[in-house]
Amino acid sequence: MSTDDWNRLQDCFAAALALEPQARERYVADLERAEPEFGARLRQLLAADAASDAASDAAARAAVDACVESLARETPDPWIGRVLGDWKILRRLAGGGMGAVFIAERADAQFSQTVALKVMAAQLVDPAAVARFRAERQILASLNHPYIAKLVDGGTGPDGLPYLVMEYVDGAPIDDYCERHGLDVPARLRLFRKVCEAVDYAHRRLVVHRDLKPSNILVDAEGAPRLLDFGIAKLLEGNDAAMSAMTRAGGSALTPEYASPEQVRGEPVSVATDVYSLGVLLFRLLTGQSPYARSVATPAEYLRAIVTDDPRRPSTAVPEAAPALDASATARLRRQLAGDLDNIVLKALQKAPERRYATASAFAADIGRHLDHEPVEARGDALGYRVAKFVRRHRAAVLLSRRCW
Repeated sequence: MSTDDWNRLQDCFAAALALEPQARERYVADLERAEPEFGARLRQLLAADAASDAASDAAARAAVDACVESLARETPDPWIGRVLGDWKILRRLAGGGMGAVFIAERADAQFSQTVALKVMAAQLVDPAAVARFRAERQILASLNHPYIAKLVDGGTGPDGLPYLVMEYVDGAPIDDYCERHGLDVPARLRLFRKVCEAVDYAHRRLVVHRDLKPSNILVDAEGAPRLLDFGIAKLLEGNDAAMSAMTRAGGSALTPEYASPEQVRGEPVSVATDVYSLGVLLFRLLTGQSPYARSVATPAEYLRAIVTDDPRRPSTAVPEAAPALDASATARLRRQLAGDLDNIVLKALQKAPERRYATASAFAADIGRHLDHEPVEARGDALGYRVAKFVRRHRAAVLLSRRCW
């Protein structure tokens, strides 16, 4: 299968999924009559993708993966070895969304440098999409923070495809990093606060990320996070025409599991949108689970749950998240999450944006208060709660005063 056929198969697969079942069948049947082999490959992918019952999920996914892997082996990557500006492409890292991401190195031999190079997808080359991609470059160029991947270079290739060159982060998604290194709850909270710091920095420069999720937050060997991919970011202010085009083009882009209610409803996004996504991220870091019931199986069901269902308390998700823990370890983890952390996460996950933390910094500050055994904003001002926190912070002094009495 040629590169063009492989790209076309991907496009046809996406187009078929967007159709109603009867229209989808007619679409595939027409392809099968015109191009039997191509149509059969498309039907194979759709059949595997359509298997949704629990017993066949693994087999369906394996069938899709096997088909994609087989096709990928048949299709040489035309980008490998190409030179864009000062950069030679070495291998593909990922694809999707606005384009493909590659590992690249300096091609001019002036000095050694490895980078991540992102090329805009050819099928998206139209004035609005190009403006959006260039807007991403401008966004990245305006951000200078130790926990945000830095922009190194950018330009347009000889075929007219825009590209950007970013700092290469040799790290793992934040959830994988926490599991591999066995981080306890306080360590996960401290790492999460660094992510909030980066998000707040972007917010103060009038940029909302809108796609915060583990794969966009890599943690390096030193334990420092790097926030990636402002490709669907929305500027809160600015009159630049390219920025306006980028906002229009990216209005519907989202990752269902981490999308906020207002994103699902197609309403304007704000700082509160990222606060919600941070809440989902923290829920997953603490429990390994989604805030919504495990019975939510499809993207459509998940989007409905985001708008209509109340999220679970993190402490109630622990038994599902940690089946390998013994009973005492599970009980200990539930006690750690119950109370402050339950309330902190649920405040970030409020349906109404105005009821969430006002900023990512306020979210991080409440986590800091929890770590320091101080009263948290999410708990309110109940006198008994604040007294208990005072006793926890000053246990020795309280015990001494009791002896004096």
